[in-house]
Amino acid sequence: MATAAPSLPNDVRLMNAVASVVFALAAIAVVAALLASAMRAPMFTLRAIRIEGDTGRSSVATIRANALPMLAGNFFTLDLRAARIAFESVPWVRRAVVRRVWPNRLAVTLEEHRAAALWSGDDGNDRLVNVQGEVFEANVGDVEDDKLPRFEGPAGSAAQMLALHARLAPLFGQIEASLEGLTLTRRGSWRAALDTGAVVEIGRGTDEELAERTGRFVRTLGQVSARFERPLESADLRHADGYAVRLKGVRTGNKR
Repeated sequence: MATAAPSLPNDVRLMNAVASVVFALAAIAVVAALLASAMRAPMFTLRAIRIEGDTGRSSVATIRANALPMLAGNFFTLDLRAARIAFESVPWVRRAVVRRVWPNRLAVTLEEHRAAALWSGDDGNDRLVNVQGEVFEANVGDVEDDKLPRFEGPAGSAAQMLALHARLAPLFGQIEASLEGLTLTRRGSWRAALDTGAVVEIGRGTDEELAERTGRFVRTLGQVSARFERPLESADLRHADGYAVRLKGVRTGNKR
């Protein structure tokens, strides 16, 4: 009659289990050490960065000179978020997408700001507004030949000013004037500066109300200026029953 093999004591089974865990952890530690050593191998040191996308305002040399000192690590250890921030800190760069390219390169795709207006800040420093209505820092001398309009208003109002400029500029074009600047006061009143030197106080209201008020003004201004044969110096559209204009050398008004 066969007899069952004697079972191992509990303490022996526990020691075997502990030994198995220790061996497994040791193996993992060895593998991790080998991987860490391999990741530090010279072959993974970043050797090249390929710049793609918009580079019209900044040369590749300028981008690299500004961003490279801020990069740290190799192919595996480089922080892609920190790398993106480094490239987006370069003047004129709005957005950067950074990708690893095996085994030791980076590919960076850039989107540049497209300037739409100058921005006069409260601190006296000029900045720029892009086509998305965002204020950004760059050398304003780079756009001095672009004849950009100038905006002045409270922080956070650039997008609103850009949208209103797009609505009002064609209206002023009907009197052969270019909308050179817009000002939004802290009380919410709008002022337009034309390339003729004239200043138009438009007042408060929604974009629709401001456009309607301006449209009515430009449609009737010709009758007033033709009567006196003088160019416009200033206008005030904030009157409930019409507007007041000052022609060079003459002051008059137009009522509805």
